[in-house]
Amino acid sequence: QVHLVESGGGLVQAGGSLRLSCAASGRTFSSYAMGWFRQAPGKEREFVAAINRWGGNPYYADSVKGRFTISRDNAKNTVYLQMNSLKPEDTAVYYCAADSSAKGVYDYWGQGTQVTVSS
Repeated sequence: QVHLVESGGGLVQAGGSLRLSCAASGRTFSSYAMGWFRQAPGKEREFVAAINRWGGNPYYADSVKGRFTISRDNAKNTVYLQMNSLKPEDTAVYYCAADSSAKGVYDYWGQGTQVTVSS
């Protein structure tokens, strides 16, 4: 099992940046592919970005491509989401998730961190 805790959310003006972190417990972090998702009020949760267990092959939702960067540090059991050029439509609760199968099925989820982008 892995326990995930997100941090780094907050209030930022449009055009600003934030970096989210997701710290994982356990000694098997490097065996999980990791992803970031978000859920805005009144909307379904949506995929944002994912990265494989070795830190390669990052891929992104079209809505964030070119603005967000996912990365991970397996020595620190942490995955990051660098968010630049933020827009009001990026406002959401952001969740990290762990995928043990590397098939896009996420087994474990964090509690989420709020990101609010003001116009």
